Amino acid sequence: MERASSLLKIQPPTYGNLITILSIDGGGIRGIISATILTYLESQLQELDGEDARLADYFDVISGTSTGGLVTAMLAAPNENNRPLFAAKDIKPFYLEHAPTYLPAYQFENQDEEGNVREFNLIDGGVAANNPALVAISQVTKQVFDENPDFFPIKAMDFGRFLVISIGTGSAKVEQKYTSKMAAKWGVLGWLLHGGSTPLVDVFTQASDDMVDFHISVVFQALHSEDNYLRIQEDSLTGTDSSVDVSTKENMDRLVEIGDNLLKKPVSRVNLETGLSEPVKNGGTNEEALKKFAKILSNERRLRELKSPHTNKGFGISPQFN
Repeated sequence: MERASSLLKIQPPTYGNLITILSIDGGGIRGIISATILTYLESQLQELDGEDARLADYFDVISGTSTGGLVTAMLAAPNENNRPLFAAKDIKPFYLEHAPTYLPAYQFENQDEEGNVREFNLIDGGVAANNPALVAISQVTKQVFDENPDFFPIKAMDFGRFLVISIGTGSAKVEQKYTSKMAAKWGVLGWLLHGGSTPLVDVFTQASDDMVDFHISVVFQALHSEDNYLRIQEDSLTGTDSSVDVSTKENMDRLVEIGDNLLKKPVSRVNLETGLSEPVKNGGTNEEALKKFAKILSNERRLRELKSPHTNKGFGISPQFN
């Protein structure tokens, strides 16, 4: 898997204990919520490793629309069958901020090492994977199957070695907005716009996000690795807070406040019986969980630098590495 230039500082997982993944949902202006969370995580890494520490120094894959790491997009050209596209070794890393109806589709050409040129016509990856955490895990698993030396001797199904931080951009409060009788009377316009909301967009983004969270939770809990998966999401947004395109200063300040408050909320995890996210007993707050993950990430980076022949800086390591 080709890394974006900002990811070159981290040594590959073959020299460490973990595969580290950071996933960031799509959400338009609500990305300010996730940015607030990530700012806190980065500050904790800086406390441990110095003010020059950056998130890209600690993650093998950063997935999400417009992150420049592993980017999801949807091919729009008819001859590509509208299948999802992932920025991997055969595609240059790129930034994508072209959400349907908000911004135009994006076209570019990519030339491989043999000089073959391929044309791409793309729209926002949120229509395929608004929560791209599962995409990232799948792509890493594929690299293991393909025997990429960066991931040796990791086994394809060794999910216990995955460390995944998934940051949501907030979702609307779960409430009975619509009934089947109401929806049965809607035409195309009714599904696109109803009472100031967009039912069709709400349904496919929130349902997709929740299904990805549920699937990952099932796998990690089944393998007793639930502590290696952290999902931080605010699911009670209302009114303007839940909009993806209201960029007034007042709303942006409010989104920062929502992110700060989310840090203080308890860590939540999917209840596999109900499918609902619930606070983890004695799990602490999201802020405390990020502090813990920052220490794990710092130790993992140091271990890789110690073992890698490319760095071998001789850092002191904790007993957990012995």
